Amino acid sequence: MKRLHVHIAVDDLQKSIGFYSALFAQQPTIEKPDYAKWALDDPRVNFAISMRGRKAGLDHLGIQVESDAELSEMQSRLTRAELPLASQQATACCYARSDKHWTMDPQGIAWESFHSLSDVPVFGQDHSQQSAEASTCCVEESCATTAKAEIQQKSSCCAPGAA
Repeated sequence: MKRLHVHIAVDDLQKSIGFYSALFAQQPTIEKPDYAKWALDDPRVNFAISMRGRKAGLDHLGIQVESDAELSEMQSRLTRAELPLASQQATACCYARSDKHWTMDPQGIAWESFHSLSDVPVFGQDHSQQSAEASTCCVEESCATTAKAEIQQKSSCCAPGAA
């Protein structure tokens, strides 16, 4: 079963944790000094917030899958739709090791489809083990910002005008 993923950059993590904990009627599933995540079943969503030195607001959206087969299905959907795609294998980002596929919608919002493989103790540097292009994602920039740049380099016809 898939789960919607929403990641929002915030200015005040503790205040935001208080707000979203009240909204969702539960404390975060994961809480770090710069990050919090709720893996909710009602509504079924992976909702994350972080303070990583970025402008507050929507960071990216995504679909979290539970298996390699579901991730492959998501990749096939994006490929069939002829959307720009950046893939990462065993990347460490947002306190998890994951396989991912990134794309951008027509408005320039980054979308990721991902299968989390394990937890990691640090926010991470979103490096693809299969790629010589190591990004600095999740250090100062968001995973979504780095993926957006990779997608724009691969397919300038699909890049939004004001990303």
